[in-house]
Amino acid sequence: MELAYIPSPSHGVVHLGPIPLRGYAFCIIIGVFVAVWLGNKRWIARGGRPGTVADIAVWAVPFGLVGGRLYHVITDYELYFSDGRDWVDAFKVWQGGLGIWGAIALGAVGAWIGCRRRGIPLPAWADALAPGIVFAQAIGRWGNWFNQELYGKATDVPWALHITSSTDGRVPGYYHPTFLYESLWCIGVGFLVIWADRRFKLGHGRAFALYVAAYCVGRGWIEYMRVDDAHHILGLRLNDWTAMVVFLLAVTYIVVSARLRPGREEVVEPDGDTPDGDAVALDKKADDKADDEADETTGKKSDGKKPDAKTDTEADAKTDPESDEPAQSKEPVEPVEPAESEELVESGESVEAARGEAESAKKV
Repeated sequence: MELAYIPSPSHGVVHLGPIPLRGYAFCIIIGVFVAVWLGNKRWIARGGRPGTVADIAVWAVPFGLVGGRLYHVITDYELYFSDGRDWVDAFKVWQGGLGIWGAIALGAVGAWIGCRRRGIPLPAWADALAPGIVFAQAIGRWGNWFNQELYGKATDVPWALHITSSTDGRVPGYYHPTFLYESLWCIGVGFLVIWADRRFKLGHGRAFALYVAAYCVGRGWIEYMRVDDAHHILGLRLNDWTAMVVFLLAVTYIVVSARLRPGREEVVEPDGDTPDGDAVALDKKADDKADDEADETTGKKSDGKKPDAKTDTEADAKTDPESDEPAQSKEPVEPVEPAESEELVESGESVEAARGEAESAKKV
């Protein structure tokens, strides 16, 4: 008997009255909250608005759950559609069985829909969420501990997992806790992505691709240790082949993307609720900046409206307040000498009389 080991829970569900609280589902829910919380902080740090990550997660999470379950059911179809099996069990997600490959693939489709509705680039959103996703995986793996599933080969190491009940027909005993190995690996990948993102300013989806590549490396050797039933191709488990293919695709994306689109996105979310994307936001900022510069030059504050440019003729065509007829355009009038104006005003005589007196004075 082992002196030290990791015990397994006696049951994976706790009943709060009539409500069952399942450990597997609880771990997934906590993981989703952690991913959204961390992703929101990283999104704000990149220039995004609070709440955007959660809004898009509303699309990504349901798609991801469906994709993860589909991958599991398709790759292990004999568990649900062979003789003696009940196909209804394929819908019992709480009993375990979510493939991360399908969850990420179909979850990305849901995220793309959400990003398109908000007018933001999907790669930028994925970069912000990448560490949160892998931390969520680390938490979600403990759901396998509650269900006593996905363990490795028999072992006598001090950290061996003590399996007391098995649904796959194996003898209860002590096995490698592959769920724990993958959980610790995911935590390391999460911190790796955070460090690399700060050090190299990863953008345009490269932080997400780094997460995928690093996770595939760990999943490869952990998958090799598992003893649960799985399809094999050329002596390797199906998930090993999947990890290798996805790893190559992720590394290729990092290399090609770094050459085509170096650096990080300057704008990850447009200002305002416009669906037209970054171009509209940049044009609006440029217009506002031009207005501010014009205001500084003229020394006047602008209310955002362009002044009405009216010609002199239009100004003269306004209706006289004391007359119903519009005033005629005025010809330029020669200025009157100040001295003559004062004399005429004081004497009250007309202009014609003043001229007559002037001519009489000349004759005398």
